[in-house]
Amino acid sequence: MTLRLLLTFGKISLRIVLAVNAVFLSFSVTSEIFAASARLPTSIGKAQQEAEAKGFVFETSHDEIVAKAKREGKLRALIGWDPPNHPHLIAAFKKKYPFIEVQLQEISGTDGGQRFFLELKADRVKNWDVIHIDSDHYGEFSSYLKKFDLRGMAEQRVLAIPDGMIDPKSRNIVALGNIVDVVGYNRQLISSEKVPNTLEDFLKPEFKGRKFFTDIRPLAYAALVPELGIPWLVDYARKLAAQEPVWVRGFTRAYMAIMAGEHALHSFGNYNAIIRIARTDPRGSLAFKVVEPVPVRMHEPQGVYRLAEHPYAALLWLEFQAGPEGQEIIDQYEPLKSSIYAPGSELEKLIRGRRISLKGLDNWEAYTQWVGQLTEAFGFPKAQLR
Repeated sequence: MTLRLLLTFGKISLRIVLAVNAVFLSFSVTSEIFAASARLPTSIGKAQQEAEAKGFVFETSHDEIVAKAKREGKLRALIGWDPPNHPHLIAAFKKKYPFIEVQLQEISGTDGGQRFFLELKADRVKNWDVIHIDSDHYGEFSSYLKKFDLRGMAEQRVLAIPDGMIDPKSRNIVALGNIVDVVGYNRQLISSEKVPNTLEDFLKPEFKGRKFFTDIRPLAYAALVPELGIPWLVDYARKLAAQEPVWVRGFTRAYMAIMAGEHALHSFGNYNAIIRIARTDPRGSLAFKVVEPVPVRMHEPQGVYRLAEHPYAALLWLEFQAGPEGQEIIDQYEPLKSSIYAPGSELEKLIRGRRISLKGLDNWEAYTQWVGQLTEAFGFPKAQLR
């Protein structure tokens, strides 16, 4: 009898202990869940409050953005990507968001950008959700865009856009690509060892007298100002002009001539133009060398138009272009105008570990002035050039 009572009492005690432990475990787990859930909204909530206090729209949920975009069902974007790229971008975007009907249209050239900006100022722009930002009027565009806090939403990972792509000042402009400039040459006319390794090498006596191309638009050189300074580059531009280069306008034209063997060398030109033309070269004569500091220019800035009828579809479009799928398509079909801020993109890999000089979102307006100063140093009239 005593033994039976002890066993019964033991079982009851064990049940009590197990029950108490279960309660404590449940309380502990629940507390952790509540603590974890509280931490995230506090961060996002604070970012939302700060954004809204400044007049921005801040969405706290990517799922909600998708739901709103689904209700909109359409997207119209005016962009700078070349038309051959459009079908590939549309197909990949619709695979991700099949409920959004997409229409893209290219805007190109200085004249096209200026006309569009004048229409924008006159309030004659209708029906666009995403618009391309013209570099000549970059500083004025922000007020014509919807005040989405893209920067804040990216920092809080509501939108999967690398922070470096987004203007930290305006917070509503995304530069979705870059242009990198390199030294191009014909490997059958000049060996890699003899191709200049530095900017100063172009000033050597053996390169004087129509020995290399130089574009009359000093876009690459202006991108070097953040690293080397405008006084140094103005002096360099004068010395380079004294070398009597073959002046040329346009990288495609220049590299076609180099590929054909008419000239051996270009002082600086678009990497993407070299590769695009090299793909058509059966002899494989066109090559390039990366010279540091590497000139890098921000490219293809876009934003959500303030009168957009489908603003949430526009957000998903910006995010898609900035993401791995969009960047891979841009690398393949643009080609090679991806962003250096997109991990694993071709341009990110090209400049990885190198010293660069960036025409970025923080010096976009000053860049136009630098181009004018260097154009004058080359001996040409000042110009406002993209």
